[in-house]
Amino acid sequence: MDARMLTPSYSVSPQILPEDMEDIAARGFATVICNRPDAEVPPDIQADVMAQAAAKAGLSFHVLPLTHQTMTPENVARQRALIEGSQGPVLAYCASGTRCSVIWALGEAGHSPVDQVLAATRSAGYALDNLRPTLELAAQQAG
Repeated sequence: MDARMLTPSYSVSPQILPEDMEDIAARGFATVICNRPDAEVPPDIQADVMAQAAAKAGLSFHVLPLTHQTMTPENVARQRALIEGSQGPVLAYCASGTRCSVIWALGEAGHSPVDQVLAATRSAGYALDNLRPTLELAAQQAG
């Protein structure tokens, strides 16, 4: 598992495996969010299998599959609500961690300075500078 911290309460990761859930719990995470659609993965790592492994490890597990088409304001708000509603740190995963970083960045627009959001994603290995105009617009609309 390659957890990359964006904030003390939110980290992202490329695809994880069911057997990673015990380690995720041991690292202090309370919640796992799956941002990867089942259509992208084989049956042994689809959301229902991952949810069972998370439950066995004592983790809360949520599924919010993301694609370009489903990166909607409603899903941005849902991801933010899942993060805010967690009883501890959150680990979100997808194929590479990029979608998890993008949806977090969109959710932070208007709550944190755009430069700070982009610095957090960049330090985790996700250069989202091309998202700056969208983040600035979202921040203006939120404020």
